[in-house]
Amino acid sequence: MKDLEAILKEHPFFKGLDQKHLEFIAGCGNNVAFKDGDIILKEGQDADKFYIIRQGKVAIFIAHPSSITIQTIKEGDILGWSWLIPPHKYRFSARALEDTRAVALDGKCLKAKCEENHELGYNLLKSLVDVLAGRLEATRIQLLDIYNK
Repeated sequence: MKDLEAILKEHPFFKGLDQKHLEFIAGCGNNVAFKDGDIILKEGQDADKFYIIRQGKVAIFIAHPSSITIQTIKEGDILGWSWLIPPHKYRFSARALEDTRAVALDGKCLKAKCEENHELGYNLLKSLVDVLAGRLEATRIQLLDIYNK
């Protein structure tokens, strides 16, 4: 089985990161698995994990007042960016749509590593901005679809 550093190195989110940064990040992670239907994270909970999707599909949704799927993500995507942005609460919920494997990175560990190494923090933030822009666009499109009926 591949070690976490090798897994992270191959993941698109970490493309271009220095080897020393990958070593830093790998120290915060472990492999996890979810069954079809498992809730991975809930809107409003403390954002303590950041997931690197390795295999499977995950629905990102707004749970209240009724469940609205914003985006479906898959291998090569990330989940749980709220670990970096105050108030450090998940903004959405997420459910596995099939058996899913991921790397779970500890948010507190990552924040500490980013504080320790500002270059790492800057590079992760640049990558997260792309993800945030994509989620914002997906939300906008979903709202247009719902309210243009």
